[in-house]
Amino acid sequence: MQRLASRITVTAKVSSSLRTIILKETPSSSSWLSIRCFSAFSSQQRVTEKEAIPGDLLKWGSLGFCRTSRFASGFKPLEPKPLDSIMDLNRAKNRSPEDLASIWDDYHLGRGHIGLTMKAKLYRLLEQRGSDCRYFVIPLWRGSGYTTMFGQVQLPYMLFTGLEDYKARGTQASPYFTASFYTEFAESKDLVLIRGDIVFTSKLTDEEAKWLLETTQSFYLNDVRYKLVECFNKEPRDFEFKDVLRALDMPIL
Repeated sequence: MQRLASRITVTAKVSSSLRTIILKETPSSSSWLSIRCFSAFSSQQRVTEKEAIPGDLLKWGSLGFCRTSRFASGFKPLEPKPLDSIMDLNRAKNRSPEDLASIWDDYHLGRGHIGLTMKAKLYRLLEQRGSDCRYFVIPLWRGSGYTTMFGQVQLPYMLFTGLEDYKARGTQASPYFTASFYTEFAESKDLVLIRGDIVFTSKLTDEEAKWLLETTQSFYLNDVRYKLVECFNKEPRDFEFKDVLRALDMPIL
């Protein structure tokens, strides 16, 4: 009983802190990314020796309404949920980066979203490398095997779908998971807020989506791992997926 009372006290303190800053979004808010249509990747469903996956832009299938604008080539998408609709920016300005990061992460727990943060310097490196190498494949380990996920990095967005789902459905493949990066506090607090939305909860758990996002970032931000990303995008015929498995200490099946 004492432990339960302690948990209730801690939860009340967190909730009070959240109410101070984050007042504008309700738990029923749906992902803005669930009703947008993204740019074409390729109508080709089989990877050939001459043209590997990073040939064109991946067209993500829409969920609900399909917009005619395209994602990856200068499009203006359906407007994402602005940060000032999630939190009170004026009040947030008075918080320390550590406090703000903690509140952001806690706020998204159990709300159907994932909250992460990163330093502005790392975001700029991710942005630079993402503009040069937009695509990569990540094995997601499950039980005795893995599912290969395909990611597109074009900040301030990241998008993921299953590679096998893309092969099966072509341009109708839908995103499993999307992430948005908010840079409003990059200059003042050296902090970038990241919000992940799981589009298909049947495809990914919260833990898997978080791991996928963090692991993908590691391949772009780590100099050694980034060489694999470069190879995948620029020298696809030389790319060996087993090198990715080795980098993640996964068995080669």
